[in-house]
Amino acid sequence: MSDAPLYLEAQLDRTPASLLRSAAFLHTLVDALGSPLNVILPEQIAQNADRFGSVLHRHQLAGRVFFAHKANRSSALVRRLTTTTAGIDVASLAELQHALGAGFTADRIIATGPKDPEFLWLAARSGVIVNADGAAELLMAARLVRAYELPRLRVVLRLSEFETSGARVLSRRSRFGTSVKALGDLLDILDAQQDSLEPIGVGYHLDTTGLDEKASALEGCLRAVEELRLRGFGPRAIDVGGGFGVNYLADGAQWDRYTSALTTAVMGGRAPMTWGGHGYGLRAENGTLKGALGLYPAHRPLAGAAYLDELLSRPALGLGRPLGTLLLESLCDLYAEPGRALVDQCGITLGRVLEVRDSETGERLVRLAMNTGDVGLEDHGVLIDPVLVRRGSAPAENESPVAVHLMGNLCLESDLITRRTVFLPALPQPGDLLAFPNTAGYCMDFTATGAQQQPVARKVAVSEAGDSWRWCLDEQYWPLTATVGRTESDSGGRTA
Repeated sequence: MSDAPLYLEAQLDRTPASLLRSAAFLHTLVDALGSPLNVILPEQIAQNADRFGSVLHRHQLAGRVFFAHKANRSSALVRRLTTTTAGIDVASLAELQHALGAGFTADRIIATGPKDPEFLWLAARSGVIVNADGAAELLMAARLVRAYELPRLRVVLRLSEFETSGARVLSRRSRFGTSVKALGDLLDILDAQQDSLEPIGVGYHLDTTGLDEKASALEGCLRAVEELRLRGFGPRAIDVGGGFGVNYLADGAQWDRYTSALTTAVMGGRAPMTWGGHGYGLRAENGTLKGALGLYPAHRPLAGAAYLDELLSRPALGLGRPLGTLLLESLCDLYAEPGRALVDQCGITLGRVLEVRDSETGERLVRLAMNTGDVGLEDHGVLIDPVLVRRGSAPAENESPVAVHLMGNLCLESDLITRRTVFLPALPQPGDLLAFPNTAGYCMDFTATGAQQQPVARKVAVSEAGDSWRWCLDEQYWPLTATVGRTESDSGGRTA
């Protein structure tokens, strides 16, 4: 490649940054537990939950933030969250079982996603809130409640396809929810099932990060609440779903420079920046740039709790006043279901370097003891540089940045850890580690498989203990290890 290195350096909070400087500790973990390895920071999720809670407090709103469990399977994260005021959003029978087993009570669980009868039965039997996707789920839930003589089930109606009285806002179509135009049909069902179902609110699901679209949907939910009240129901919550985002990169200028250079490379104005000329959705046709960049906006200064704050501060397009004020006046609690945003900075994936060699065309190839399913950053369109963690030896004085291609350990041409050329501060050596930061949100186990009988990454939970680190297997973590002094052997050991 030409020109200066194109870095995409990670945004790191103090704790994960400190962990990445603890090379001996990280190597000890991988030596003992294998590569790949997922390292979990449970305390971070508690801090993130506090940030979201502070936004509700700032807007004088009651409500609850529910962690979208599908973002990560970690038991440590779920168990640590039980000690906060947050709840959990479960989207499968196994996730509901996990949440109940971790210590969540029914009043802090909301069930979303497609529901089979077993999932819906346990939700109704345990008394969690059900976020109903449509008429069929409402009717199935009512039948289960009656058949098993269960208490009335609290339900939230998930709506879609909102319209406003102001400027028209275009929204990407979602396969979830019921059109707000069919709200009357849902209310007819609820009228007929009053002995079984208690509608406590409405919500939305949007496949977008656009504030205008979310503001439009929230305004539509406020209007829907009034329709429920006119029909004699007592709704008391509005669910704004997730999609609050994460700021993955430390430097916005690096992101702008990379995406501009990628466009130039696709058009043939510079050397290819990816394996096989992959364009991340861009292509050149007859000298014209076609397609759309299919990448997550990795530098997002407005993300997480700050994004929710901005949404609540935004004036409603049709009603004029801030949405947070309108929520307060409607006497509605706010529900939110962040996934990625709630596990921001909560995990790092480690991969051991197995081989470094040059291709026939002069490209540097680095093969890792992991595959593309173990660190699904690119599956989610996230471009972020790994951190080189040397094994023992100090870097040589003459080391300089090097462009590499990161390859996985499967016998597949497509097994590329990154399709793009990655710049590292120096050439790694076999035995070194590459640490992929901020992988806890969807990128650890959402795509992991046991292909070719390669081991799936284990998880360990770590926490700081003065100038050293404590660790235990993820499934052995319980919140009391964070609050009650335990011995070194109790917690799985510690390394300076």
